Amino acid sequence: MMPMIELSSVWEFSRQNCVAICAFLVPANVLVTLYTLFLFFWKRPFRQIQLSVGIAGIFAIAMMVHVATWFAIGVVTPITFILISLAGLCLSVNGIALVGFYPYHRHYASQWATNFRHTVYQYLHN
Repeated sequence: MMPMIELSSVWEFSRQNCVAICAFLVPANVLVTLYTLFLFFWKRPFRQIQLSVGIAGIFAIAMMVHVATWFAIGVVTPITFILISLAGLCLSVNGIALVGFYPYHRHYASQWATNFRHTVYQYLHN
């Protein structure tokens, strides 16, 4: 029989170190998601996008679990909703980038990315 994992001590650690955890997870989520978008728009290999999406997914899920520990004890504040929304947005953006890379969607995503790059180029050089 496998021993039971004591989650209450993990949850307590999460709540006691909230500032440090959020100070790492918020920028990590944003930066890795931006990196995924960079890889997608510049048509990098699928393996690079997969790796970036995987890392971003780990960070986003870690943030959701961290916020869930606060919800579990009844702490419902605007910050908890902002953090859970940020994690959900990062997961969504990374998922869309991953799905957009498939050949079926590649034509439309590539067309959109090309138009976006052209618009940015025009904006910066005019």
